[in-house]
Amino acid sequence: MWKTVNEHISQAINFDFKHTYKRQLQSTNTDKLFHITNGTHNFFVKIALKSELERLESEFIGLKLLAQNSNFKVPECITTGANIEFSFIVLQWLVLDKQPHNTWETMGSSLAKMHQKHDQAMFGFDVDNYIATTIQPNRWHKKWDVFYAEERIGWQLQLLAEKGINFIEPERLINAVKEQLHSHQVEPSLLHGDFWRGNMGFLKAEPTVFNPACYYGDREVDIVMSELFAPLPKDFYSAYNQHYPLSQNYEKRKLIYQLYPILNHANIFAGHYLTEAKQHIEKLVFEGIK
Repeated sequence: MWKTVNEHISQAINFDFKHTYKRQLQSTNTDKLFHITNGTHNFFVKIALKSELERLESEFIGLKLLAQNSNFKVPECITTGANIEFSFIVLQWLVLDKQPHNTWETMGSSLAKMHQKHDQAMFGFDVDNYIATTIQPNRWHKKWDVFYAEERIGWQLQLLAEKGINFIEPERLINAVKEQLHSHQVEPSLLHGDFWRGNMGFLKAEPTVFNPACYYGDREVDIVMSELFAPLPKDFYSAYNQHYPLSQNYEKRKLIYQLYPILNHANIFAGHYLTEAKQHIEKLVFEGIK
């Protein structure tokens, strides 16, 4: 495996690279993460099964897109590849600042500036990609309510149904989401797509993001994700709103946008996320948005 990794890096950087040091890092899923170096060049390597190559390649695409269209410091994409058993992605090695950090306003302003670009007329993306380990369909749609209801909520419900889990008649929830988003006017923004505390940091006080699930959609999705599992400091939200104020109705749509990551967690981890997803759906369908 490592011979293949070294060969791919050598070809990518036009230098005969052979690592002399390798350190395994902590990981929250089945991927294996490493820091490798030859004493001069340092790289981050993520290793998965060969069947996961498409997921790693979609991460590569997302990182390059963010690097080209945002002010974030994004790790440079070196190469991807596979051997007969494993697949891998190699990125620039970044030594992030220790937390807690006191410059969260720069994270907020950088996200706002990325969201303010409305270069795409439709919602979706050129290719399907992944949120965490779950495939994320991105068929282009003219209407945001249709995209979100079908490509996000409907898809997650289908994945759960394939596991024998059915919270509600899918069309009922899909139609409820469409109805509640129908009057919401949205200009497509490039989204990080999985914008939570674990996928960001700072490099010498410069905001850094990684592990994207990019597509073009409602900017509020990124903000909701940032609040759901581990809310960011108030300085982040103040700076974001200073550069690109959120609509007064943002709070009313939170319940809808929280559902996608909750369903995704239910699909990946099951457990208490299944209960949380069921309760969230019942609140959304039976109570609606007041």
